[in-house]
Amino acid sequence: MQHATRMRPRAVYNALEARGGEVFLGGKRLVMAARNDYLGLSGHPRVVAAAADAARRWGASASASRLIGGTLTLHEELEARLAAFLDAEAVIVTTTGFEANLALAPLLGRGDIVFSDKANHASLIEAVRLGFADRRWYRHSDMADLERKLAVADPDAAKAILTDGLFSMEGDLCRLPELVSLARRYGARLVVDGAHDIGLLGPGGRGVTDHFGLPDAVDLHTGTLSKGFGSIGGFLAGPAEVIHYLRHTSRSVIFTTSIPPASAAAALAALTIIESEPERRARAFEVARQVRDGLRGLGFDTGESVTPIVPVITGRKELATALWREVLTEGVFTSAVSAPAVPEERSLVRLSLQATHTDEDIERILVAFAHAGRRLGLIPSGPPPVPVQPMLRETLLDWVS
Repeated sequence: MQHATRMRPRAVYNALEARGGEVFLGGKRLVMAARNDYLGLSGHPRVVAAAADAARRWGASASASRLIGGTLTLHEELEARLAAFLDAEAVIVTTTGFEANLALAPLLGRGDIVFSDKANHASLIEAVRLGFADRRWYRHSDMADLERKLAVADPDAAKAILTDGLFSMEGDLCRLPELVSLARRYGARLVVDGAHDIGLLGPGGRGVTDHFGLPDAVDLHTGTLSKGFGSIGGFLAGPAEVIHYLRHTSRSVIFTTSIPPASAAAALAALTIIESEPERRARAFEVARQVRDGLRGLGFDTGESVTPIVPVITGRKELATALWREVLTEGVFTSAVSAPAVPEERSLVRLSLQATHTDEDIERILVAFAHAGRRLGLIPSGPPPVPVQPMLRETLLDWVS
């Protein structure tokens, strides 16, 4: 409790009027580059209509947990559709993606050993902490470090390797082919969190396994409906006996209300679009390529990202915050990220790009970073920055103060 009293207020929770790739602040339109709506489906007319129709038919809430009356036929339809989409024996839908990962805890029992990438999402880290398995943390995407830890582990212990498919802060992919090879060599199960890649990566949008052409390589998938699907909720996909076990043992499944009917219906509509409109994925990656190439051309460090998550790595928290603030005054809304989400020395400004971003949006993003980066001395000088509208700058600085 003492730590809470020492924390300074921050502006991160200030309310916005936002939808899709735009946000309104002080009556001014900004480019929204901080939301994970990669395919732009949260505002798609068919997705919105499906949500509205479901709310009218089923009500605003399921009003109960899955085991005591909160499972609707709509939930079972969504689970069946996701199982078919991912070619999994079974799927269970959870209330959030975070809870889907927490649901892994009962699988991590005493005497087992779990190996987790240090850059995994907080929800996977919490699942490891909640389980009773021995923990081994390996350096981010360092397959040599992982193998060293696997090689000295008890050969008779049950083992699991946990990894994000697409790492959420820097936009890099897990090294799936190498992970699969190590898992098979050392008899480990492979669990992949597809929160940011399912719906987005691969010819069919099925995530990193689709991207790498390894459809049967993963033992268990977790994921979310709040990013590529533009809704809210989470899921686990895998062998039927494992999913059945988790339905009856995972506290994050048992002791919370199931996702609202509107959210389930929205996800179903989004899944249909994901399956039928691959051009949305192509556009999201094209937007990301143009922004990433433009930022690198200006002199920014964008790490190893090859996806619509594009980091601008500043190295220091103060610089990340300053860059975020200056870019905001230029009319582009991004995210400043520092520890514990990333190592302190890799503090960054994170862009989440969308298929619905226009060519004009791309230009505004690059101009904003050029002006902001030059003002802060982060990139080489160039032509004098175009002044920001005084009213906009005053409004935004007041908003972040």
